[in-house]
Amino acid sequence: MLSLVLPKGSLEKATLELFDAADIAVNRSSAVAYKATIDDPRIEQVRILRPQEIPRYVADGLFDLGITGRDWVVETGSEVVSLGELHYSKNTSRPIRMVLAVPADSPWNAVEDLPQGVRISSEYPDLTRRFFEDLGIEAEIALSYGATEAKVPDIVDAVVEITETGRALKAASLKIIHTILTSHTELVANPASYADPERRHAMEQIHTLLGGVLEARGKVLVKMNVSAADLDKVIDLLPSMKAPTVNELFGGHGYAVETVVPKSDINILIPDLRDAGACDILELPLAKIVH
Repeated sequence: MLSLVLPKGSLEKATLELFDAADIAVNRSSAVAYKATIDDPRIEQVRILRPQEIPRYVADGLFDLGITGRDWVVETGSEVVSLGELHYSKNTSRPIRMVLAVPADSPWNAVEDLPQGVRISSEYPDLTRRFFEDLGIEAEIALSYGATEAKVPDIVDAVVEITETGRALKAASLKIIHTILTSHTELVANPASYADPERRHAMEQIHTLLGGVLEARGKVLVKMNVSAADLDKVIDLLPSMKAPTVNELFGGHGYAVETVVPKSDINILIPDLRDAGACDILELPLAKIVH
């Protein structure tokens, strides 16, 4: 039913792992194949292409659905429908930032400090050009094909670059003076395809599965039995991220309590729960959480 395009390159591994965890695994003949299949009746064909191209291909109707970054949607000016953010990236669940960076020892500390005619290198020339035009700053924009930060200060005065942590820019002796855009990975759709009720329903179901996996990451289900006398103490220890489920045990012998907690907290929480009177404590992995 749906034609799907997924990102090749830095997001490729994380995207394929996400689909696998959602039980809609992407199958291809080799790790470098551009064509793939998914054994799901909602997905008819799959291609794996550069994320820079995906917004235009989806907007033009070559694909119904695609995964790309908000940065490339804005750069290409593509008219697509966003089904929502998918909070994952190459290394973390944090968004990337598109930033303006200058030499660490320069006197420039804000965009307004840059001189007219400033030389900028970026892999996002159209977005960068629009940004400086809106500010009324004349800028000479040069398209970068990579290693953008290495071009300062000998070739250009500043760069517009994406970063997750800022470490690479700092290592290149650059300082960030402005964040132009915050970009998450997004699931985007062709407007005409999205307007079709049957296709839209299929898209939303795929989004639900992917979102459920991302929501479950870093969380576990904890279950326990608690006496009536200890129930309040145990409930007070549980994180407030989600109200716990409490059911009375057969015969009135206390309560069964379960809730979702951050995995990072569990090794502190379990001993505290036991000290508070909980018993038969179970920690269970989670595959998906769908609200």
